[in-house]
Amino acid sequence: MTNLIISLSAGIGSMLAITALALIGHHNQQHWLLMAAFGASCVLIFALPDSPLAKARNVIAGHCLTALVGVVFVAYVPVNPLSLGTATGLAVMLMVLSKTVHPPAGANPLFIMLTGQGWAFLLFPVLTGAVCLVVLGRSYHLVRTRWLT
Repeated sequence: MTNLIISLSAGIGSMLAITALALIGHHNQQHWLLMAAFGASCVLIFALPDSPLAKARNVIAGHCLTALVGVVFVAYVPVNPLSLGTATGLAVMLMVLSKTVHPPAGANPLFIMLTGQGWAFLLFPVLTGAVCLVVLGRSYHLVRTRWLT
């Protein structure tokens, strides 16, 4: 495929995925499925789908693991420059140790700590949204591949 087709495909896939998550959340405003890091996840899922960083395991576990770190810190540690740095460093370390590195997930502890998110955030939007992104990404690539061949 040419660079223009690859670029257009990545943009359309990202647009469709974020729109779908936003529409689902729009109908149930208590359980949004969006967070900023999902926009960055779309770059990997739709522009670099063969990257190890875009694997389902990395997207889902990376987001869940780092979000868990953020929520634990919110619950038990005062938010300050040191705790923000420590949580981010711990999250990165855990992703590397568990072989679930997903760079966009590195933002999760910061966002969660700075906005004071609680335990429910782990389910909505983190787990549910990450799973939806992976399913949407796989479905999109499957349809796109069949359409282009």
